[in-house]
Amino acid sequence: MSEPHGGSDGSDGFDAFQKTTRRLPVLEKPEDPPPDPIGSGQASSTAAYDPLPTLGDGKDGNGRFWSARRVPAGILALLLLLVAGAFLYDITAVRAHRPAMSWRRSLAGQLARRPLDDTWVLVGAGVAAALGAWLLVLAVTPGLRGVLPMRRPHTDVRAGLHRAAAAMVLRDWAVEVSGVQSVRVRMTRTRADVLAISHFRELDDVRADLDEVLAGAVRSLGLSRPPALSVRVVRPGRKR
Repeated sequence: MSEPHGGSDGSDGFDAFQKTTRRLPVLEKPEDPPPDPIGSGQASSTAAYDPLPTLGDGKDGNGRFWSARRVPAGILALLLLLVAGAFLYDITAVRAHRPAMSWRRSLAGQLARRPLDDTWVLVGAGVAAALGAWLLVLAVTPGLRGVLPMRRPHTDVRAGLHRAAAAMVLRDWAVEVSGVQSVRVRMTRTRADVLAISHFRELDDVRADLDEVLAGAVRSLGLSRPPALSVRVVRPGRKR
């Protein structure tokens, strides 16, 4: 019989095993950053945003959408068509040796007799000036206040999001928070006011969770100018 090469107690084999094995490195878990302090006595809070980079930082077409102004343009075109058609018909009738319409003769006589400081002349001038100012405002303002411009990752693509749809997204995210019974969101171009009703949990804890969740919701909207976020949490009112 052959005898084993190692010692009888197996110490040589154990030494060889120690030489062939290596000690694995130990990865230390980094410490978690401290949470952001939230004032418990505040009725509203504003979440921080970290928007994605956009083309030109909002200077190259990331502004508001311009309205086509179809309704004002259609009304103005219809009025001009009626007035021009009436005058054209009357002038054509006069050229055909027919008497002019009574309303044009009366209008010409009134304009000839009334002075410039007459009440009806001033009223008519004021109405014309107001209509002109209204048309100038429509011409220089973009309109479409209900559409929020979104970020443009590509120069040939431009998109917008309706304020009602953005409010619905924020509401859907908010109702997922534990302790929230119902949510009402009022969305404007620069601000999102969120009123949440909580029927259990501490109000400060619910508000802190809403701040975190809604901040992510606003970032997910992809707006070029994220609105300021105001969150209020209250208890349900008592039934009378």
